[in-house]
Amino acid sequence: MYLNLLFRPLRVIADKFNVLQMGMIASERVFKVLENEDFMPLPEPLSPPTSQEAQGSFSPLGDGGGEVQFDKVWFAYNDEQYVLKNISFHIRPGETLAIVGHTGSGKTSIISLLNRLYHIQRGAIKIDHKKIEDYPIDVLRSKIAVVLQDVFLFSGSVYDNVTLRNKTIKKEQVIEAAKMIGVHNFIMQLPGNYDYNVMERGATLSLGQRQLLSFIRALLYNPSILILDEATSSIDTESEMLIQHAIDKLINGRTSVVIAHRLSTIRKANTILVLDKGEIKESGSHEELLARQGLYYQLHKMQFEKEEATV
Repeated sequence: MYLNLLFRPLRVIADKFNVLQMGMIASERVFKVLENEDFMPLPEPLSPPTSQEAQGSFSPLGDGGGEVQFDKVWFAYNDEQYVLKNISFHIRPGETLAIVGHTGSGKTSIISLLNRLYHIQRGAIKIDHKKIEDYPIDVLRSKIAVVLQDVFLFSGSVYDNVTLRNKTIKKEQVIEAAKMIGVHNFIMQLPGNYDYNVMERGATLSLGQRQLLSFIRALLYNPSILILDEATSSIDTESEMLIQHAIDKLINGRTSVVIAHRLSTIRKANTILVLDKGEIKESGSHEELLARQGLYYQLHKMQFEKEEATV
């Protein structure tokens, strides 16, 4: 009995030591993030456009209109194992660039670099003729809106989720943006309309509905550059038609980068880049790339043969 009484506190001490070690490891991660040179708190909350936009205009902003240029960019996550090799392209203000390729070809890496989530090893990335390193990080990211495949919605109302509780955004602006995207009628059918609680991660909404709310969120902050990463992936045909209409409204007159597996969604793009293993294999319009009968033609043929087989 005495031995049991002796070993019990020893086991508790050993357990506490394990907890202490886990806490030390977690704190090291926190301090590593805080000490990162790229980390800086925003001086003030980013405000959406007011004045003219509040009166009914959601025209793109930006000093130079959102021109994007990649000049011989090389990038590696680990040492010399490059995932992007000699990437060069130019997007004029208001144009749409589509990027296609197999999984792991480097599509998402390109948009990560544009947001300066990583530093490139060689080359230059410019927005409006200015290197992205020369922009303060908050200014750079205020010019860019990213709509991802997996949309995160917080527990709260539709209004709070699209405004991100930015008090400078008026409800009239939200309604106007929703009407432009084509989502207003859907929201008005919800119990409570714009005050409807979407629950954590948007559990009470479908995947397509969550995606449409993310488009309102992007439009409200009126970016110069819009990035759509697999925005129509895993969506049923009916929802895809609504989302495609919303995308057309959103990218109209705005510099856009679209990543998509469904090639039917990028036919209207001014330029299509075909990536393979981190390299640009082809570039051109939809018709030009089909006429070459190269890699894009093979991807297009495989996809439509697969869709016909499932039908």
